[in-house]
Amino acid sequence: MKTVEPIREIRTIRIMRSYLRDQSLRNELLFILGINVGLRISDILKLTFDDVINFKNMNAKEYVIITENKTSKTKKFYIGSIVSKLIEGYAATLEEVLPHMYVFCSKKSKNKPISRQHAWYILNNAAEMIGLVERDHDGKIICGEIGTHTMRKTFGYHAYTSGTTIELLMEIFNHSSKLQTLKYIGITEDQKKEVYLSSNLG
Repeated sequence: MKTVEPIREIRTIRIMRSYLRDQSLRNELLFILGINVGLRISDILKLTFDDVINFKNMNAKEYVIITENKTSKTKKFYIGSIVSKLIEGYAATLEEVLPHMYVFCSKKSKNKPISRQHAWYILNNAAEMIGLVERDHDGKIICGEIGTHTMRKTFGYHAYTSGTTIELLMEIFNHSSKLQTLKYIGITEDQKKEVYLSSNLG
């Protein structure tokens, strides 16, 4: 399995968001929430409306507390204004919103979220349609590797390049070393590339 990379360009993020919005508000929310909270896809897909909506006023909550699927640890994350507006807008389009309903509900069953594989398909298909992923004649990916982990890595990459300390990101991602976090969000590869490109000896 190839390692997926973060989406580094803000312009590409916006194009991807626009494409997903044309598909559905659910798919747009999946992407925007994913790149803004840095959760694993397993934790995103198990979110219910009770987790993210204040049912007294139907506004998005300021923060969410979950138990991580992989680590079984309690995690608290905050919801910014872009994600809040999307959650509220998406909820307003549904016939009914009940606390136990999954946010990313499968169209085949109201009692199940979309699968991890379907989430991968949504993101990968969008990436291919906007030219982020290229395939050869046999359908094999030859350029760009996008997956559900791309969202989490994109969150980390842009947080770091915007000034968030590596120590804080280590805590958010529950990593054991700075190098692990830098490698995870694609910074080490960027740094290596810069070394090669800035070396113009001769």
